[in-house]
Order: sequence, then structure tokens, then C-alpha cells
Amino acid sequence: MNDLELIQDTVKKILPLEDQWLVSSKKRLDSLTKPLGSLGRLEDLAQKICAIKRTIKPLLANKVIFTLAADHGITAEGVSAYPSEVTPQMVFNFLRGGAGINVLSRTVNAKVIVVDMGVAFDFPPSQGLVNLKIRMGTGNFAKGPAMSREEAATAIASGIGLVEKEMKNGIDIAGTGDMGIGNTTSSSAITSVMTGKTVSQVTGQGTGIEAKALSHKILVIEKALELHKPDSTDPIGVLSKVGGFEIGGLVGVILGAAKNKIPVMLDGFISGAAALIAVSLAPAVKDYLIAAHRSAEPGHDAMLKHLELSPLLDLKMRLGEGTGAALGMGLAEAACKILNEMATFEEASVSGKKEPATGRV
Repeated sequence: MNDLELIQDTVKKILPLEDQWLVSSKKRLDSLTKPLGSLGRLEDLAQKICAIKRTIKPLLANKVIFTLAADHGITAEGVSAYPSEVTPQMVFNFLRGGAGINVLSRTVNAKVIVVDMGVAFDFPPSQGLVNLKIRMGTGNFAKGPAMSREEAATAIASGIGLVEKEMKNGIDIAGTGDMGIGNTTSSSAITSVMTGKTVSQVTGQGTGIEAKALSHKILVIEKALELHKPDSTDPIGVLSKVGGFEIGGLVGVILGAAKNKIPVMLDGFISGAAALIAVSLAPAVKDYLIAAHRSAEPGHDAMLKHLELSPLLDLKMRLGEGTGAALGMGLAEAACKILNEMATFEEASVSGKKEPATGRV
């Protein structure tokens, strides 16, 4: 089976959610010792996870965050505050356990899988690093396509393969994470194409560029879109023209998780770009997505609205790596524990809500 056939086969196996699980999980939530709906969005989250996993007592023991790294040729245009050398340096930091994602994943007992999808650096064989390098970073999409169509398909297929391989160890919930200097530029371009918003509406400061550099970044993306004319109805084409290898890999992670009935906890802006591509490939994927947080990147709002997702948290974060996904997983686990561990009125011998008086004697 070639890469494109694997993608098509995966897409065909992604099924829409069944209402019966939303109904049955709500019935259980309503029987627990609390006023109806008093746990607010935690109850909504619990229902969604039940529907995804097809059970009213879901367990989230195996939490896995896929943090994919790659470099971007577009950095040659001066669109980032940091040099490309930071990408491999941060990968080494992940492997040593010293990055934000390491700290927050330990907090919620999540496993982090670090993947080289296309970092412009030759890593020595490293324990904990999965090598799926397609090539040494994407092309500069200001001058030509970021990657070939075949490479885009390979990136997506590689992400699907990551999920399938990890299924042997067990995945109860998957989180998305990224590392790649220049990837907010690719994500802004993808967001503009897929949502129909202007480049200026969806482009932010990324790693912290100044106002003049932001204007330049917007102009670079506008000219690139004019050059390539990406078509929103051709998601693999969009990825190949202006995307990144780690974004393509995350598309595959999302598709693979949805196929296996695993909830996907999206991180921020880069993960959102991958979700836009994944949903375009397989509309049913939307039901499997949970937005962990609202990124400080302005384009993230446009993504969330397009995907019809409401974020669990709004902490003004914009780090990436999967940090927001880790925090979201903590809330997801709490929601599931409510279903599994909270007593019903009957079990606790607690009186339920009184029915209103009818006025009859």
C-alpha cells in the first residue's frame, strides 16, 4: 500500500459519532450526586469522550503526546525572531526532559513521543527520538513549493504510522505537539487558504517578532499565496505548497487517532493548521477533536470557528510543543473520573431533586 492509498484507506475508516453514546452518558451524568449540569463543560467533555470511545465509563490511562519537529525554508525570508538552529537544539532539550512539554506532560502523566520529520540537522542515533526525516527542511515557499505532493503524502502517512505503531502500547487519548522555527508562517498561510480569512487577519508575532517584521511576514505570505494559488478543496496540495513536514505528520496523527476511535487533544496554532487539513480530507474527523486552549496567535480564533471548536482553556499561551494539549488532557482525565468514580444518588443514599408541587391535595 503506497502513501496515498494508506491515507485514503484511513479516511474511509473514520466513522461519525453515534448519538446513543451522548444520550447514555448524559443519563449517567444526570444520575450523579450533583445538581443537573453543575459541572458545566466538564460534563460536555465527558460526553464527547464517551461518544468517541463508545463507552459510558472511558479510561484515559495511556495519554500520548506526539511532538513532531521540522525546519522551514521560509525562514530565509526573515519571518522569525529565532534562527533555524533552535529547532535541533530544542529537540535535544526534549530528549533531555528539560522543555515545557516535558514538565507539563510529567504533571499529567503523559508519554511524549519526539519525532524528527524534517529537521535540518543530522541527529546521532538518540534514545527517544523517532527518525522519520523526509529531508532537511522544506523549501522556501516564497520562491517555490514547500515540498512535493509525494512528500506531503509521505508526511501524512508517516503520522498515521506513528499512531498505528503506538497502538501496540495503548493510546487512550492523543495529543498533538510541534517544534519548528518558521512554522507559524506556514500555519498562517494554511489558515488563510482553508478559512478564507485574509493573511493579515490570521498572522501573528510567532516567536515574538516586532511590528515591522510582522508586516514583512504578512507580505511574504501574501506574495507566496499569489505565486502558488493553493486550492482549499485540495488539502494535500495546500500542504505541499505552503506547509511543513511536522504539520503533515500531525495531519496523519489526527487521522490515525480518529480511525482508531481515540480523542485528539489539539494544542495550539500549528496543531490547528494540521486539523484544518485533516478535516478537509475527512470531515468526520471534526467530531474527534478537542481544542485544549486558545492560542495567543490571532489566527487561532479563525481556526477554532472554522472547526466549530470551543477551547477548554484560555491562558494566552503560544509555546507549542504540545504544552496546551498536556493541560487539556488533565481536564479530560478529570471529566472521565467524574463518570467512573462519582456516586449516583441511589448509591450514596442521597435524595434527588424534589419535583415541583402540583397544587393538588
